[in-house]
Amino acid sequence: MVPFYVLVVSFTLFRVLGLFGWSYFDGWQTSLQGAVAVMLLVTASAHWGKSRQDLIRMVPPAFPRPNWLITATGWLEIAGAIGILLPATSRVASICLAMLLIAMFPANVKAARERLTIGGRPTPKLLARTLLQLVFLAAVLLAGSAS
Repeated sequence: MVPFYVLVVSFTLFRVLGLFGWSYFDGWQTSLQGAVAVMLLVTASAHWGKSRQDLIRMVPPAFPRPNWLITATGWLEIAGAIGILLPATSRVASICLAMLLIAMFPANVKAARERLTIGGRPTPKLLARTLLQLVFLAAVLLAGSAS
């Protein structure tokens, strides 16, 4: 749930900054791009922090080298955070991020079914996780839609 809260709070903050005159955040899309970037940087940080082992446990056994996959997805999240902010790459970044979210979804299914924890907190149940994933998919696709 933390990524969802980060997305909502940072979007709101960027919109308020736009309303108070920071012209970069005048529109909803640049605010959403900023919010998606912040969310991705927060989620990427877990790939090397205290939650790393929890993320490794989430990787389904059908996928080889879970340690490497967690590192790779962390770097892809960082690349996506940068790419979504750049006008020349935001559309491609949003599509790639959507594919990344879809590719990572089996790990979320495993975590929900096995009632795993991340950083000591239980992962959301499968229905909630699926709805969150749809929100994240919509956010990344909308962030790159008009660029």
